[in-house]
Amino acid sequence: MPNTPALLGEGMAALSPGEHCGAEQLDLARELLSACGQVVAVPEKQLDAVTALSGSGPAYVFAIAEALIDGGVLLGLPRPVATQLAVQTLLGSATMLRDSDTSPGLLREQVTSPGGTTAAALREFDRHGLRSAIIAGMEAAQARSQELGG
Repeated sequence: MPNTPALLGEGMAALSPGEHCGAEQLDLARELLSACGQVVAVPEKQLDAVTALSGSGPAYVFAIAEALIDGGVLLGLPRPVATQLAVQTLLGSATMLRDSDTSPGLLREQVTSPGGTTAAALREFDRHGLRSAIIAGMEAAQARSQELGG
């Protein structure tokens, strides 16, 4: 299950070797898919979860980017500036996640000063159920993937 960042060589693909797939065949499939980015092998029963996470995930990230940009504009920034700030913030944050052994929670804590601006925003995100909404959306995507798979 590749995703659209594969167009830039930054995709994430998952493959699931069947019981008749040998090591040589798995290596060939992994090599082919790696031309589009990273590859992970998972059991077939996890493919619907992969679809919900990384298959649909770019749309979630783009929706968050839209919200960040629209929020910046609402707060008085010109749209091009808000776009540049949002895109670089997402890129830098994703690079930190990829290149660091630090957990996302600890990285978030490192940005969050007690009683500061980030803490105020995160309290609002919690109050509005951002984390729950994302997880519920992923559950819906997984269920739909299962329906489509028959």
